[in-house]
Amino acid sequence: MMNKSINNRFKTSVMKLLVPCMVLLFGLGGCEKMLDVDSSRVVGEKNMWNTLEDSRAAIMGTYGLVRAALVDHNAHWLYGDVRAGDFTAPTRQDLRAIISQDLTASYPSIEAISNWRRWFAVINSANVFLERIHEVREKDLRYTENNMVVDIAQIRFLRAFAYFYMVRIWGDVPLIISSHDGRFEDKPRENQAKVLAWAEQEMLAAAADLPYKYSAGDEQQQGDYYNEAESRWNGALVRKLSAYAVLAHLAAWQGNYPDAAIYSKFVIDNYPLGNNDYISTGHLTDANGFFYDKRYNQLFGFAFVWAHVDGSFTGHIEELTLAEPVVNKRIPDIYLPKDSIIGIFNEAGDERFSLDTLGTPVSESYFTNYNGRYPIFSKIKCIMGGVNDPTFRFFSSALVFTRLEDVTLLRAEALAVLGERQGAIEMLNAIRTRRGLDPYNEDVNGDLLHAIFRERQRELMGEGHRWYDLVRYNRIRPSHPVIAPLIAENGHIWPIAQTLLSQNKELTQNEYWK
Repeated sequence: MMNKSINNRFKTSVMKLLVPCMVLLFGLGGCEKMLDVDSSRVVGEKNMWNTLEDSRAAIMGTYGLVRAALVDHNAHWLYGDVRAGDFTAPTRQDLRAIISQDLTASYPSIEAISNWRRWFAVINSANVFLERIHEVREKDLRYTENNMVVDIAQIRFLRAFAYFYMVRIWGDVPLIISSHDGRFEDKPRENQAKVLAWAEQEMLAAAADLPYKYSAGDEQQQGDYYNEAESRWNGALVRKLSAYAVLAHLAAWQGNYPDAAIYSKFVIDNYPLGNNDYISTGHLTDANGFFYDKRYNQLFGFAFVWAHVDGSFTGHIEELTLAEPVVNKRIPDIYLPKDSIIGIFNEAGDERFSLDTLGTPVSESYFTNYNGRYPIFSKIKCIMGGVNDPTFRFFSSALVFTRLEDVTLLRAEALAVLGERQGAIEMLNAIRTRRGLDPYNEDVNGDLLHAIFRERQRELMGEGHRWYDLVRYNRIRPSHPVIAPLIAENGHIWPIAQTLLSQNKELTQNEYWK
């Protein structure tokens, strides 16, 4: 009884402390005034851009805006996992609309994630930083040239990442690389090829100045970064390998597989320098494992660090996928039907999920309650401090954009397209054998490229990749009855929110969605 009482008091104190923070970070869709605040309060603030502390606050603020843009309304997973159609939505009509490609349906969540203003908040924050950071260097001798170079590299990367992310969703977007005091001028959309070419060059320039690790004796980042030890920055910031991993994604999205092969090779050749490694199935799916806290193996991600009392009820894949018996929620928002599960995980010995000869699950690493009405996708399940407390659905999992397994399979994809079959098989097997599967065999596993994308589907499920993988595959081999026609008519990109079209007369709606 005493432990229960202590736990209840703890949960109450967490609620009091964190609800205001969550309103600020994740309530942007319901409280749009947060992004309407005139940014001259930042740009013109006399006490800003004077000290080392100002530079730290500004760079961390930009990271926070990127995280908010990704997780608000669970956008990252609605774009990447829900739209792909692997999951079924038993009750939520907005999710059913996304799955059926009805992206102009009138639901607040769809309208919210059709609006790119959160991403332009990131871009304006980055633009202001790049325009003003030299003032700190001039005014505070503690702010070294090396510190400034590393900070600028991070901000350039985050700005370029924002553009890459937006292009994957909306195609052509306005390209704005100077601040506008919070009021963007009416500006037409720029051709996505030009935007991606610019983003690639920005990422490459950033990569040249980024360290492999922070506060760890790296020659490109000297001393303790902002007077903090290495453990403070472990996996929390953009590093050299982060930049090359995202560059591999950018190149693959463009169909530029020679560069995708080069960028991914850099990561695979150098991952020990960044304290990265492949992870076990147990670590991947454990409540206190890969998605808990911040870790070097999160090549590029955004953590919710429980030790810093950081977490939320929303903005996590768990909000969509978990239900009884994992948490006290009767029906999940999305789930994989049994037929889909056994169709995807169709090889014996798969540590993520497989059945024995009697149809009984051998492993429940990815799924709980398989024989119930709603199998629960529980690969990611960081509840509170990585513990299983079904009475308090407060989540703290990291959003991980990319990790070493992702880059390895991306390299396999690139090599397969380029005809370098043996190298592609080696990369594919690097993942298969770590998940308890036999090495790739064409007689058993079929076409190599298809097997690579199937492995991506299994390995990266619930991490926001599936829709983009389907688009890339159907660009190479048009075959999907829904997605291939969408790509042909540019319907794979999202409609632009009507509020944006009303505010900026220079914008035009994506042709497919008119």
